[in-house]
Amino acid sequence: MIHDGRGETLHARRILSISVALAALLAPVAASAESLLEALSAAYSNNPTLNAARASTRATDESVPQALSGYRPQITANISGSASVLNPSGSVSGSRESRQAGVGITITQPIFRGFRTENSVQAAEASVRAARESLRNTEQNVLLDAVEAYMNVIRDEAIVNLRESNITFLNEQVRAARDRFQVGEGTRTDVAQSDAALAAASSALSLARANVQSSRGVYRQIIGRDPRNLQPGRVIDKLLPKSFEEALARGRKDHPAIIASVHSADVAAYNVKVIEGELLPTISLQATAQRSWVGGDTSSVGGTSGEIVGQITIPIYEGGSVYSSVRQAKETYGQRMIEVDATRDQVQAAVVAAWGGLEASRAQAIAARSQVDANRLALEGVIDEQRVGQRTTLDVLNAQTDLVDAQVSQVQAQRDIVVAGYTVLSTVGQLSSTKLGLKVAAYKPETHYKQVRDKWGGLRTPDGR
Repeated sequence: MIHDGRGETLHARRILSISVALAALLAPVAASAESLLEALSAAYSNNPTLNAARASTRATDESVPQALSGYRPQITANISGSASVLNPSGSVSGSRESRQAGVGITITQPIFRGFRTENSVQAAEASVRAARESLRNTEQNVLLDAVEAYMNVIRDEAIVNLRESNITFLNEQVRAARDRFQVGEGTRTDVAQSDAALAAASSALSLARANVQSSRGVYRQIIGRDPRNLQPGRVIDKLLPKSFEEALARGRKDHPAIIASVHSADVAAYNVKVIEGELLPTISLQATAQRSWVGGDTSSVGGTSGEIVGQITIPIYEGGSVYSSVRQAKETYGQRMIEVDATRDQVQAAVVAAWGGLEASRAQAIAARSQVDANRLALEGVIDEQRVGQRTTLDVLNAQTDLVDAQVSQVQAQRDIVVAGYTVLSTVGQLSSTKLGLKVAAYKPETHYKQVRDKWGGLRTPDGR
């Protein structure tokens, strides 16, 4: 057996380079790198799904001034004019021309609408509250998607580094196998096994590079820019509930999906009252002022008139449509109440799954770290035993494969433990820009609501459109 000192040094370097590829995932990086919180801030400001949800919330705000219009007067104006020719004798000289014109204004003030206005306002305000909670839920989903996109890029780039280091190691194995074959110390089988391992590793590297490109595309879609020099993600244990029971309680109390469903049920309840109001009398006051002119061939006269009319309308029977609408609205209300219970169950199931995923990822991270350390020592031992003829090339290749697989598993476990923490935070309704301390201007939906609630007119939106 020929001992190649240079080969031993290269073997040690290959093992070290593979270890460094994994350590880069957790090592401190330069201050110019982008952190997870910075990426989340970008998603909070730029994500189109979140911005669309904000626009939808602003549109819902307008339902309140629309409902309030039931308290306000309606004003209409009218202008009329006519001209006619009367010719009783049938001769040209006997015809007479008559002209009429008039202008007027009518003001109608609702006095009582069967409580429909009051209940419409209550329903509109409940829908605004539901929209705000739906927006908060969308914010949680977008931020969680951003965490996954960020960690997927880190994971896939680390796997590419591992695969590239593996290629370097296997290239050295192929060279060594061929050298040994040329001097009569190896066999064609050793060479073929090394070539096969290298081909398989090359295929795995190509797949890893494709995964990186896919992850980068998703990152850009969610966060709004290309990833660059990403820092390792950090776990958020300090923000998480201290126990599973606390997580369940917080989720059932604070999750925006549950709160939104409760407000949606309130909207349905008020809609029942609105429709029932159609069966009650309505009272209105109407004031009219009119100016008219009547003229002929030689003279014209004009006059001004005005009147105030109070009107009471009492519905007797409208064919049964209102009664049917009331029954329909009550069924809808019952549906919304069932949906509240269903949403609570969904949130509880999500909390259970997320908490279990977090505990599993913690255990997997510990196991993966131990597995990597053990496989690294095993590879070093197999390489040493191969040099003295106690191990074959296939043993080295298998040990190398085991090490790379363990390192890939560790990379996945590190990704999973970060994502699992944010998932738990989302399921308990606490994944928000303020809770995370993002350095962004927090979007406050109540600002727009206050700007439009009491507007009596105007076509422009508060932002000038």
